[in-house]
Amino acid sequence: MVRVTSSVLLDPRELRWRFSRAGGPGGQGVNTTDSRVELSVDLAGSPALSPDQRERVLARLGGRLVDGVLTVTASEHRSQLHNRRAALDRLAALLRDALAPPPRARRPTRISRGAVRRRAAAKQQRSQVKQLRRRPTD
Repeated sequence: MVRVTSSVLLDPRELRWRFSRAGGPGGQGVNTTDSRVELSVDLAGSPALSPDQRERVLARLGGRLVDGVLTVTASEHRSQLHNRRAALDRLAALLRDALAPPPRARRPTRISRGAVRRRAAAKQQRSQVKQLRRRPTD
């Protein structure tokens, strides 16, 4: 089982893996090893998510989904095994962020009267300093 959160566990049978040749460093094996990993999971039909969780995930990850399927790629390592781990970690992090409760609403605040007065006084002081630098007029 792939642990996303303490309450969400993905069944490995839900995951779809694809492998292809990755660009970048790799020496002689770069043209023969399928080290690039694509990991896909169908979030719209996943039994691991409750209806509320599914709704939240689909809303938050809507721009990344294609027909309810989330796809993550990893090709930064030379080894397929390392890229598999990276893809799993990335998938779990994306789902964890999407499942997190929304942040509290910001309470609007106002600048205090004293702060407004201090700012105006500082501007006035600066203005006078600059006036004193000018050439006197006769």
